[in-house]
Amino acid sequence: MKSAKHVHKNDNTTDGQQAPSSIRRLSIERHGSPGTSTSNYSNTQILDDDDDFQDAVDIDAPQFEMDLDTALEEAKLAINYFFNNKFDDARNLMQPWANTSMYHSIGACVFAFLEAILTFEQQHIQEASESLKRCLSVCNRYRRKNTITESLGKTFRRPNYDQYTETEVHAELCSAEALLLKAMLTFIEDETLSSLIKGGMKIRNCFNSYKECAVILNQRKWSSDSSKAHFESGVRMGIGSFNLMISLLPGRVIKLLEFIGFSGNKQVGLQDLIAGYNLPGIRQVLCVMQLLGYHLIVCFVLSHQEGDLDFCDEILTKQLRTYPEGAWFLFFKGRLEFMKGNLDESIKWYKKSWRSQNVWPQFHHLCFWELLWVNCLKLDWRESSLYAGFLVEGSRWSRTIYSYQKAAVLLMLQPNELSDLDRKTIDLLMKDAPGYKQRIAGKSLPMEKFICKKCDRFFAQKRNLVLPAIELMYLWNIFKVAGKHFHIADGILRIIDKKLNELLEKNKKEPYDVDNKALTLLLKGACLRYMKSPLQAIKCLEQVIAFKSEIKEDTYLIPYAIVEIGLIYAEQGQKDNAIACMEDVKKNYTGYSLESRLHFRIHAALTDLKGKTNEYINPLQD
Repeated sequence: MKSAKHVHKNDNTTDGQQAPSSIRRLSIERHGSPGTSTSNYSNTQILDDDDDFQDAVDIDAPQFEMDLDTALEEAKLAINYFFNNKFDDARNLMQPWANTSMYHSIGACVFAFLEAILTFEQQHIQEASESLKRCLSVCNRYRRKNTITESLGKTFRRPNYDQYTETEVHAELCSAEALLLKAMLTFIEDETLSSLIKGGMKIRNCFNSYKECAVILNQRKWSSDSSKAHFESGVRMGIGSFNLMISLLPGRVIKLLEFIGFSGNKQVGLQDLIAGYNLPGIRQVLCVMQLLGYHLIVCFVLSHQEGDLDFCDEILTKQLRTYPEGAWFLFFKGRLEFMKGNLDESIKWYKKSWRSQNVWPQFHHLCFWELLWVNCLKLDWRESSLYAGFLVEGSRWSRTIYSYQKAAVLLMLQPNELSDLDRKTIDLLMKDAPGYKQRIAGKSLPMEKFICKKCDRFFAQKRNLVLPAIELMYLWNIFKVAGKHFHIADGILRIIDKKLNELLEKNKKEPYDVDNKALTLLLKGACLRYMKSPLQAIKCLEQVIAFKSEIKEDTYLIPYAIVEIGLIYAEQGQKDNAIACMEDVKKNYTGYSLESRLHFRIHAALTDLKGKTNEYINPLQD
């Protein structure tokens, strides 16, 4: 560790006076105290393009500062603490210097941000917001201050980044990271349209900041390979994440984003994240998290595609060697086994992740969500309802979804397996679920809106729904996992066939008979697709489409069935037919439940089928 030095400030310290013991181990002399009148570090600059932060610059200038190398060392140590579940150690290392060091400040923000999104508590959201304001003020203090002439000149030509100190360029990157966290937090701070717009503008500012950092990386002559690696890993992570995120959005959204200056390319995004993963920078592990999240979650939820499971296996082998008890990597290991269809193995890893730490019980909810669906695939409805209940009781993310899911799972039990308490619980959950519905920018969340309709249907059908948990499994794209092993898919197919036969044998006509038959046929067709029985699958799906004029409420079944047929054509190499199906749904169907969810899948399929690669200039290339 570096030796301590003192900084003279406001006559409170004098030459020869020893720094306080809490900071004696740190090197603190850099360009002078931020309280002195230096041209590089002013404590009064208004933060760029963000009025919300203009009142956040009144942080008292610290008497002592930490040099960049020491800050990077401590940030790396905090990351090791964090991913080894030593959350308090990591927080305690960051917090004392959160008003002084940009890397300690951004580290403290990450903790506050994670707590906010895991708990959804207004108090934690507000604390995270204040922490981010403070962080942006700290970063701003270290960013290069341009004269009026330099600012005007910057409009017409690039500044000479060789004149920037390494501290100044790292301040640009930390500022971009804080802006990204703040933009993401804005979406949950309140539920108004203005909040949504403000969040979008902050993301645009953040994107531009990352692009500027990419220019700095390319044009600057670096005197320290270590400092460059830390900087580059952050730039790769930011640019790569934006590329990946934007590339996943439906085409009409991408066109709008490109109009206001965004651009995205999936392959470039993945390449940047892999490059960041292979660098020895402090953000290397964050690139790892992005890659695992994309391959193991995003691919499976938002598209028909499958992530690169072999690559994830390789990453996790290395990370678990470094962080053997780390909750995050144990969770991703469980997710990897789940995506492989190794259900018992995935349960083992999810439980190990859940039990590895108790500092953040909200993290347990991620494991409970996964364990709910793993047990659904095992057809262990009682065990699945246990985890669904944990979510209802403990998580604030969406009580509407959680309440309905528990009721849906209990409804899968045979009538003779349901106790009176079970029936009362189902009734109460179905009654209460709509009351928890959230609104963002004045609109209900699509899945919550869908569930509210299902709750109404439950009571309209004399306290009954058709295969509600299997319908959710289909909508969450969990059928993809069932297709990994014949016996898993076959178990689900048997339940679907039994229900279909019951519906076909009914003598008494009821209002939602056609809807229920169409739903059962869609589930059967999708299941048969994953069981590699395309002809039988298409037969079921065409029957769904034939019900088009008779379906009373579940109009989403028709476009979903057409897309399933399109995916079968794609798997058979019939590209033209597959594209025709996707385009048919895009152009001719609208206003149905979960429309945006289907459009994500259509976009991913068309991108593959048409071999689209956006014309794109990578800011990380000269």
